[in-house]
Amino acid sequence: MKLQLLDAYYSDKAKATTLIQKTIEPARGLFYDRNGKILVINYPAYDLYVTYKQLNSNFDTIKFCRLLNITKETFVQNLDKDWSSNMYSKSVPFIFQKNIEPETFLRFQENLFEFPAFSTYLRSVREYPYPYGAHFLGYMSEVKKSDIENSGGEYKLGDYIGVNGLEKQYEDYIKGYKGVQFVLRDKLGQQVGSYLNGALDKNAEAGSDLILGIDIELQKFCETILKNKSGSIVALDPSSGEILALVSSPNFDPNLLSVNRNRGRDYAHLLLDSSKPLFDRSSSAMYPPGSIFKPVLALIAQQEKVLYENTSHSCKGAYFYKTVSYGCHQHPAPYSISVALQHSCNSYFIQTFRDLIEKNGFNKPQEGLDILTRYLGYFGLGKPLYSDVATENGGFIPTSEYYSRLYKTNNWRSTYIISVGIGQGELQLTTLQMANLAAIISNRGYYYTPHLVRGFNHGEYQLPENLRTKYEIPINKKYYEPVIDGMEKAVSAGTARKAYFAPITICGKTGTSQNPHGEDHSVFFAFAPKYKPQIALAVYIENAGWGGDVAAPIGSLVIEKYLNDSISDSRKLLEQDMINYKIKTKKPK
Repeated sequence: MKLQLLDAYYSDKAKATTLIQKTIEPARGLFYDRNGKILVINYPAYDLYVTYKQLNSNFDTIKFCRLLNITKETFVQNLDKDWSSNMYSKSVPFIFQKNIEPETFLRFQENLFEFPAFSTYLRSVREYPYPYGAHFLGYMSEVKKSDIENSGGEYKLGDYIGVNGLEKQYEDYIKGYKGVQFVLRDKLGQQVGSYLNGALDKNAEAGSDLILGIDIELQKFCETILKNKSGSIVALDPSSGEILALVSSPNFDPNLLSVNRNRGRDYAHLLLDSSKPLFDRSSSAMYPPGSIFKPVLALIAQQEKVLYENTSHSCKGAYFYKTVSYGCHQHPAPYSISVALQHSCNSYFIQTFRDLIEKNGFNKPQEGLDILTRYLGYFGLGKPLYSDVATENGGFIPTSEYYSRLYKTNNWRSTYIISVGIGQGELQLTTLQMANLAAIISNRGYYYTPHLVRGFNHGEYQLPENLRTKYEIPINKKYYEPVIDGMEKAVSAGTARKAYFAPITICGKTGTSQNPHGEDHSVFFAFAPKYKPQIALAVYIENAGWGGDVAAPIGSLVIEKYLNDSISDSRKLLEQDMINYKIKTKKPK
């Protein structure tokens, strides 16, 4: 930057001073939960920059190192850069040392005039008052070369950028805009005044704060109840799609990945942990949904007129086809949709699945499966929901083309893929998608894309359009009633009896997802109350066995916690049992 000094006063002053341009870092936007509790704050961090070309021969290395409490080896190492690359220039300041302790920084600042090649820099580092929500909050890291090159000059070497979670998703909203200050410095390196009385200075503009839909007390409760378990819980407000809790377990304290001197060590420990705490099971892991798929199948089959409210299918303890049988458990005769859902009858829904797939004939299963997959797409399955959850996966819905490739023929039949009808086989969903299915059913046929952020404190910002759009499912609303009645019965007197809590009408469905690598997974999705629902959720606990034993009571407790703010005395023992529940570790055969 070239400045022409026309005024004689400044011309004379320029002979004895140097003009420097100081960047003023903006305050990064804060995060608040739905009740105004602060989740992410800023605290000051001190960095030291150096301009290599300004180092002189009489530099007092010993005093410099003593002031910063570093060794001479560290001094040499911090100055050693690849000058042949375009990342560093001897004429441009670069980071010498980051995250200097405040006491050390103040001591050095008093002596800064002795080291004119160096300049100090104040920036903000993230801190998390609550040790929860690490997976969705995300973290920041120093910009890479590609970040700098693609930023149009917005980022420079040493800057930080959101690389995961909300820090990444909403970087443009929360980063703010840098300011600039032109300062005159004398030959001793001391600041002697501002240039042109600050006429060219520009104030930094703080980033927008994020207001989340998260209820941090509910998040805390869910993370506590999943302690020592592998799995996830996703809870939504069905009326808006706002995510109330997004929990993956095992997890970690988000402060471990805050920018500090131990971050590299802490990240390495998390990365090497065999329980994979960095992996977000709530939105990245893909699981067979098990029997919670049955309500969705019942809705689609009714719409396609292959199933009616009082359709009856026999069950003799299993579904039999030729020499093969698919097991079921003992229960009353499934003489209607609601009773079949109440007792989660495999025979009933395998037959329903076949009736749908064979709608156009036994020899044309491709056409029937195409109908099913088209509807599943309406439910947001087989693709990402395009939420603002950074780690979101799309799951997998097997298509007719997939099976033709798998079996290397177009002559496969519905009987080849029966397990899909009860939520097994190649079908895979995320817990986020499962929770959204519960929200769709609770709404009797519509949803808003699940999202973490509900608003901003900056007036000109609003949520992306896809998060504000109401998505209607092309299924007649009347078909939801027998499904919802069946889910209510499942909790009051069916497979989900351990989720029953008389003061709240919970409608839910259990699932037991087969796992070839060990104990089955325990699954539950639900919403409450039955009318004007306020919460919809999905619980997926790996290797916990029967869905009604673990996932269902956990889901019920989460619902009670959200609706009543606490767990009743009569259920404190159940709460402790679920917190202390030890996952089964049966080895695969």
